[in-house]
Amino acid sequence: MPDSDTAVRAPAPPDTVKILIAGGFGVGKTTMVGSVSEIEPLSTEEHLTAAGLDVDDLDGIEEKQTTTVALDFGRITISDDLVLYLFGTPGQQRFWFMWNDLALGALGAVVLVDVRRPKVSFAAIDFFERRHIPFVVAVNGFHGKHPYPVEDIREALALAEDVPVVLCDARKRESCRDVLIVLLDHLITSAAREEARG
Repeated sequence: MPDSDTAVRAPAPPDTVKILIAGGFGVGKTTMVGSVSEIEPLSTEEHLTAAGLDVDDLDGIEEKQTTTVALDFGRITISDDLVLYLFGTPGQQRFWFMWNDLALGALGAVVLVDVRRPKVSFAAIDFFERRHIPFVVAVNGFHGKHPYPVEDIREALALAEDVPVVLCDARKRESCRDVLIVLLDHLITSAAREEARG
């Protein structure tokens, strides 16, 4: 039998962190989860039908043909000891009842924003503020465009100064990964602030 001091120990399993990818209808949540996930993402996308014409606001996103009806799920390994599980929330108001369940155990969130339709972002921002769940705002540049500076976006969304705002492209893995890294930094900073308060 090997000496206990020289026995090879199995590496500790990585820490896992639950993160929500939230925002209004059509802001790019499914795209973000799919872009950054290292596994084939679980998606509950369904085709939009005539039944939703009076319910779903397609103003500005007329080309949208599918929608998330439950959740999206993906995973990304940040380091040997940290794995993020990503849960994309449904965007339409009729599915918001699921957000409370999805938020259970979440350490933080990304709120995706489409500056062409900022009003669809307010409900997600309010949701995380009320529950004191740290979040970052990621401004998804549709067609690769970011027409407004970060400070203008912060003011328009009435965000607290300590909420990070990041410009991103939900179609690009590196851009989405960078958003998640900003969120992790924000979670560490928020935890340190809470600890200092006692």
